[in-house]
This record gives sequence, C-alpha cells and structure tokens, in this order.
Amino acid sequence: MAAGLHISISAETITHIGGFPFTNSMLASVFVTGIILATAVYFYLTYKPSSKPQGFHNIIEMIIESLYGLVQGVTQSKKKTELFFPYIATFFIFICLNNWFGLLPGVGSIGFYEEEPSNHGTAQSIVPVVQAAEDGHVQQEEPEMPTAAAAEIESTPTSTTKVFVPYLRAGTADLNMTIALAIISQIMAQVFGFSYVGFSYLKKFFNFSNPIMTFVGLLELMGEFTKVVSYAFRLFGNVFAGEVLLIVITYLTKVVVPMPFYGLELFVGAIQALVFAMLSLVFFNTATISHDEH
Repeated sequence: MAAGLHISISAETITHIGGFPFTNSMLASVFVTGIILATAVYFYLTYKPSSKPQGFHNIIEMIIESLYGLVQGVTQSKKKTELFFPYIATFFIFICLNNWFGLLPGVGSIGFYEEEPSNHGTAQSIVPVVQAAEDGHVQQEEPEMPTAAAAEIESTPTSTTKVFVPYLRAGTADLNMTIALAIISQIMAQVFGFSYVGFSYLKKFFNFSNPIMTFVGLLELMGEFTKVVSYAFRLFGNVFAGEVLLIVITYLTKVVVPMPFYGLELFVGAIQALVFAMLSLVFFNTATISHDEH
C-alpha cells in the first residue's frame, strides 16, 4: 500500500470470466475451498483406523469430534446429529478459515493499481466576451449555444486516479458471501422442517385459529427473512471491522504493536464462525420440532 491507506467496503473485481465479474473475495474463497478439499483427501488417503492417530490426524479428529459432540448436545438425537453435522461442520470450518485467511501476510496488501476516471475534470464554461467600445461603454456579446459534441466534451473527465486493487480479500469480508451463507442456512432450516413435520410445518407461519396466533405466525414469517439479515451483517460487520482495525493499526504504528490485535482477530474469527454454526444448528433443530410441541 505504497499509495496510502486503502479501505474498501465492497470486494474489488480483479478479472471477468465470461462477462461475470470475479472478485478478490471469490479468489480467496476458492483457495480456502481448495485447502479444505486437499486436507480431506489427504486425511482419507492416509488415515488408518487400526493405528493410533498422531500429529495431523489427531488434530483433525479432535476438531471433528468436538463439532460432533456440539451438535449431539443440542439435538439429543443421533439421527438429527448425523443429518445436521455435515452442514454445521462445513459452516464452521469454511467461515473460520475464511476469517483467518484475511490475516495472512499479503492478503489485502499485494495487488495492482488500475486507473479510474476522475469526476473532478475541468469543464470549459461559456464566458461572455466583453469588448470595450471606444466611447467607454461595455458591450456584451451573446454566448453561443453549445452543440451536442461540445457538451459531451465538457462532461468528459480530463483526469484519472490510480486505485489499489488487492488480489485477495477474506471471503467473509464480502457482504455477498455472508448473505449467500445466510440464505443457504435458512433454506436448509425450511427443508429440515418440512422433512420432519410435513405440511403441518406451515402452521408455524399460518395459524388462523385465533387473531393472536395469526399475528404470531406473521411475526414468525417475517423472522425467517430478518434472520438472513442478522446472519449476514453480524458476520460481515465483525470480520470487516477487524480488518479495518488491523489495516489502520499497521499503517500508523510499527510492526510489533499490531501483533496483539492479530491474536485478538484469531479469537474473534473462531468465535464468529462458532456463532454462525450454533445459530444454524439451533434453527435447524427448532424447525424439526412440531409446532404443537413448542
């Protein structure tokens, strides 16, 4: 960031694929997905159930068993645990690694400069020509009306500015990513609700037995949409705020000073991933309970 402090609330486009913009947050998410897949394949090919797990295998088993125990503690049902676990584990691992990926050296600081047109160009204005007559009087000529070509030239910026575009940006620091994760979570909650309760699941939202239950059902229906907003902005806000904090601290101080903040962001990144996974788990489990059992 030689040109100065760079903070952008939206992900920057680094290229286009078939006319579709490919952003730096997408590239980071591709890397994280590749790391997860490579780790899973390596674990599957090298794991031997008959032998005692050591080192790498021990760490992976500890993570999986901890997440499985967490899901089991909420559902209290082996069937539900086996159904929910793949989604909850994927949410936690994917979000946590994306949060931590933004802390790696070079992420957000290595990139390129692209020129963007500046809106501060100097357009020529029509100024009346003033001529002085020999007798001392001032005569003002009528200005000529600008043609379409002249108007176009006047509105065209005459300067450009260089904008820094990093190659990588944490996927969860992009609101599009967090909204997509939130939508997936809520869609799966409805799928699990219908699969367990059937069409009586709709009674949660449409219950016309009395005015109070009708009003409560409408609130529940609105709540399903507000959950997406809550999911998305909570995760995005915490991750983006952490990145801004690190950028500002690093820009203003020496190398040693930001180190405690990096440790804090490691902790916050894991907590935010856990919060998203836990909320998804609770909503999954709640959706599978009949409305009459609430």
